Amino acid sequence: MIPYPPASAAGPLDGFRVEWDPSLERADIVLDRPPLNIVSMAERGQLAAAFAALEAEPSVRIIVLRGAGAHFSSGGNIQGFLESTPETLSRLADAVASPERCAKPVIAAVRGYCFGVGFELSLACDFRIASETAEFALPEMRIGMIPGSGGSARLVHMIGIARAKEIALRSRRIKAAEALQWGIVSERVPDDALEAATTRLVDELRGFSPLAQRTLKRVLNEGQHLSVKGAIELEGEAYARLRSSADFKEGVEAFQAKRKPVFRGE
Repeated sequence: MIPYPPASAAGPLDGFRVEWDPSLERADIVLDRPPLNIVSMAERGQLAAAFAALEAEPSVRIIVLRGAGAHFSSGGNIQGFLESTPETLSRLADAVASPERCAKPVIAAVRGYCFGVGFELSLACDFRIASETAEFALPEMRIGMIPGSGGSARLVHMIGIARAKEIALRSRRIKAAEALQWGIVSERVPDDALEAATTRLVDELRGFSPLAQRTLKRVLNEGQHLSVKGAIELEGEAYARLRSSADFKEGVEAFQAKRKPVFRGE
């Protein structure tokens, strides 16, 4: 296991830790401020920096975002909002978008509370796996505020405006079973099976071409904001560029030879 940040980095991480093992090609960003893993204002920027660093790390293929203990995160430090300037608050969504901005696949493994900014962080990930104890909510209306880090916007795109209003306008808690039914999570598992389910998805994703994977994530994320015609054009341009990649050549040769491909991300 490689420590993060390097010894030369200034200052400790605030409320989370990062673990990775090059042999597994997996890095875990673990929210770790017991017992509820409340996310501080300073932590948001550090999380964005951690995602950027892991994106640049060649030994990491897949990133997992999870919480230590019984809960993913109960949300943000409310006092921090009162102490921040309006300009700072207007930029909160940029840090929370770091899982989406990261070129590598990001999986949120969620158990227990996933509220507020914790929910918003998970929505910015590519996949969400929930244990049966997971609960999701945007509770900001209860304190006279609204979601401020992309939660309501991403929910509208993901589950439609009617269900987004059910969650955000009513500050309604959604349990794992309903989250699966509504399309918020891709898998619901027993609490003691969350790690195994996450590992299975990590191993599955590691089997694909890193280059094609990065390209398709960008095409999907950018294409959802375009017209159908624009999204098809974006997809076609990316498809054409991949035509000359070494990974595509390897994939075709492996298919014809009926063997497992060895992708190098080139």
